Amino acid sequence: MSSWDGIEEFVSVAQHSSFKRAAEALGQSTSHVSRAVMRLEEKLKEPLFFRTTRQVTLTDTGRSLLDHCAQLVRDRDEAFALIGGDTAPQGELRVTCATALGERFVSPIIRRFMMDHPRVNVFLDLSNRQKDLVAEGFDLAIRTGDLEDSRLIRTLITTRRWRVCASRDYVSEYGAPKTISELSDHDCVVGTSDVWSFSQQNEVAEFRPTGRLKCNSGAAVLDAVRAGLGFCQLPDFYVREGIEQGRLIPVLDDVVAAPEPIWAVYPHRRHLLPKVFMLVEQLKAEMPQKVNGEA
Repeated sequence: MSSWDGIEEFVSVAQHSSFKRAAEALGQSTSHVSRAVMRLEEKLKEPLFFRTTRQVTLTDTGRSLLDHCAQLVRDRDEAFALIGGDTAPQGELRVTCATALGERFVSPIIRRFMMDHPRVNVFLDLSNRQKDLVAEGFDLAIRTGDLEDSRLIRTLITTRRWRVCASRDYVSEYGAPKTISELSDHDCVVGTSDVWSFSQQNEVAEFRPTGRLKCNSGAAVLDAVRAGLGFCQLPDFYVREGIEQGRLIPVLDDVVAAPEPIWAVYPHRRHLLPKVFMLVEQLKAEMPQKVNGEA
């Protein structure tokens, strides 16, 4: 028995929850699919499915094996397509990104990418927990700031600028700080970072804000600032409209921190796949205008 025998059949049965539907999808007989899965179970010495007359469900072993086997099938199909000269993006693309950045910018770009490439399916994970791309089987991540994982390749997509601001009503009542140290005299709404960074005389200056509200949602921080609870430091795309409309007052723009990089990050083995390369190129083309308000 080859090490590959039964893997495609196992994945198809798991995806369809039926031996009959799996066989139809593969163009095989039900008996062939059943025997292939049984041989794989014998090789593993573990059952992969619970079988009843009404349903087929994965065992714990089956669930732990499914993602790995599905990725093997996808890699095989993509490799064969490339060898055959088919360079059009295809297969499943697994992408992870922080929630706010993903909802506002990455998700709309991915939707357009899918419309242009109908053979691509996308699993988009929006989470503020940084995922292990290799261990969790992701093709691509959109990340900000400094990166350390040497297993990954990174491509700069764009940068984002941070702004400090408060509502017009708050500034009218309490005034505006003219130096970083004067922020200590004001209430602040604290987001995900306990430290606000600035650039002063070509050196990084840090300030630890204090206030009555701390929240890990940029949108909620912005709402609190609009309501008059103090100053915040947020990426420009959150506060740009309010500043342009005069409802938010920016301060300390002369010492704003250097723009923070936004990266496309992907495992080494993924960087040549057309689906990854072409999505990264589309992100590089579209995100600068969206994040920085140029379009």
